[in-house]
Amino acid sequence: MTGSSELKSCCAAVYQSDFVRLLLGDSFHPGGLALTARLGGLLALEPDDHVLDVASGRGESAIFLAQRFGCRITGIDLGAANVAEANSRAEAAGVADLARFELGDAEQINHSGASFDAVLCECAFCTFPDKDTAAREFARVLRPGGRLGLSDLTRSGALPPPLEGLLAWIACIGDARTAAEYIAYLQRAGLHSLSVEPRDEALGQKVRDIQSRLLAAEMMVKLEKIHLPDVDFQEAKTVAASAAEAIRSGLLGYSLITATKPCQ
Repeated sequence: MTGSSELKSCCAAVYQSDFVRLLLGDSFHPGGLALTARLGGLLALEPDDHVLDVASGRGESAIFLAQRFGCRITGIDLGAANVAEANSRAEAAGVADLARFELGDAEQINHSGASFDAVLCECAFCTFPDKDTAAREFARVLRPGGRLGLSDLTRSGALPPPLEGLLAWIACIGDARTAAEYIAYLQRAGLHSLSVEPRDEALGQKVRDIQSRLLAAEMMVKLEKIHLPDVDFQEAKTVAASAAEAIRSGLLGYSLITATKPCQ
């Protein structure tokens, strides 16, 4: 297994862990379903659209978009447990005919070219080891005139030591880039009509929520209400505090980025 494959597998496993679910809640990305709705609006989703949700997790966003816009959505994720749960949740929500989920890798999407009207990727592009390949895959599976929507962390400089390492990578910090760099990846993939909408406030609120959940989880462990073996609470709190300071200083931010595949 290559280093990048090991990293992707490790991230997928951790995202399925009880600890990460406890910290992040139902919606893993900043802004929650409100920003998902905003992204769906920017992509002008319609009932006739077929949408690919890359790194779809437990299906929260895809199910919501199917309900909100009536579009058909295919979600791909590296985590088998996430895929199984997402399909179960779609069935329970009554949208299994619109939203379905399968195992898939953003850097090797198992769908033919020009298969989708829109591609969505929330708070995951920054974790992909080979971003150029992922961007090319997004462009490949889009139909001519198709739309791409990303929401992701941005950073404007070198990260302080607490924000390095696997824990920070899993928190969507480790390989975050500037908005200009994300745009460059998409342009190299042949996408155009790019736009950026800053949403730094959503990231700040997410980190505050995580800090609160960390304190609550640590207390519950001490009271033996829950069991979270091998969790280093001090490290997690240090990462969260460093992230909060980085947001205040403007080092870290969050943006919605949209692009279009040329019609010809």
